[in-house]
Amino acid sequence: MAELLEIRNLHVCYGNVEVLHGIDLSVEEGEIVSLLGANGAGKSTTLLAVSGIVRSSEGAISLDRDDIHRLPAHEVVKRGVTQAPEGRRIFGTLTVDENLTLGGFVRSDAKGIDETRAWVYRLFPVLSQRREQLGGTLSGGEQQMLTIGRALMAKPRILLLDEPSLGLAPLLVQTIFQTIREINRAGLTVLLVEQNARAALKLAHRGYVMELGRIVLEDSAANLLANPDVQKAYLGGSNA
Repeated sequence: MAELLEIRNLHVCYGNVEVLHGIDLSVEEGEIVSLLGANGAGKSTTLLAVSGIVRSSEGAISLDRDDIHRLPAHEVVKRGVTQAPEGRRIFGTLTVDENLTLGGFVRSDAKGIDETRAWVYRLFPVLSQRREQLGGTLSGGEQQMLTIGRALMAKPRILLLDEPSLGLAPLLVQTIFQTIREINRAGLTVLLVEQNARAALKLAHRGYVMELGRIVLEDSAANLLANPDVQKAYLGGSNA
């Protein structure tokens, strides 16, 4: 597989406080890579930097060997990077269908947009049933589906997912993760930030562990699942 996303020596500051201290991370085309760590480790900041929403103070981010870290966020989307943010952030006063339309704002191919919309509705049949319903009236699980669907509308090459299972019932979490697997099988590369470390590693090909703005461990997902330190810190003890 070819390397699609590469992060090199990335530093990010909020004001005078540095929160990422020179991280290196790569994602190959077709992979699901999981980024693990406690709250405040820097996982979401990493995704925001890739998306162009926060600026790096040092280092580089490249997509297919083209530097993207100096581009504004909408240009990053045009290059093929989209994000389903933590907390969903859908447009509550717009319908499901209107939310999806906004997700495709960087595209001009009407036929292609319609094809992607149809694919999103196949992935999430409940959204098809709710297409004229206001986003703010959806359940938490439906809003999460809409967030992912909206990100897919730009036809990305890599999808950044920030805490897709947050606040969802276990059965819905299972559904969301099955859909992420299906999206990946359709050819989309995924970088996943997820507190449910066990579910994330069972889904991912590889993983990174972050602590206090640094990458402290990188390995295959299977090896991370079996790692006693990872089990103790993130998987609730022994492998269950």
